[in-house]
Amino acid sequence: MKCEIIIDGSCEERVVIYAQKRGPLTDEIQRLAEGYCGELFGYRDKEIAKLDPSEIYCVAVIGSRVYAVCANEKWQLKQRLYLLSEVLPGYFVKINQSCIANVNKIDRFDGSISGTLKVRFKNGYVDYVSRRQLKAVKERMGL
Repeated sequence: MKCEIIIDGSCEERVVIYAQKRGPLTDEIQRLAEGYCGELFGYRDKEIAKLDPSEIYCVAVIGSRVYAVCANEKWQLKQRLYLLSEVLPGYFVKINQSCIANVNKIDRFDGSISGTLKVRFKNGYVDYVSRRQLKAVKERMGL
């Protein structure tokens, strides 16, 4: 893929992609171009911290609030889950209606007799893959 950058202070910023077909790379470029600058802020009590997406194990709705689950702490996020699913890097995958997982932080999958797939993260956090998302998760993980 060829890349050309033209710097002109008088022009409106925009990104145009010429590709033979849509793929993970074009999706990632689109996410970056649409305003995700890598800054995500988490809130806990009276603390505010800048979160690095690569350090987040998953983003989950717990109760009625959205949290970023990190190694050994949870940070509340102000954004809605569906907005985060659009702007988080490509190594995040939606595993159910209320959780987006970082595939790099998944320890293992545990299957059950009933057909549900349990996701165990490296920090011990556990969630489940919904039937709706099962195909997408398997494709993303290469299973």
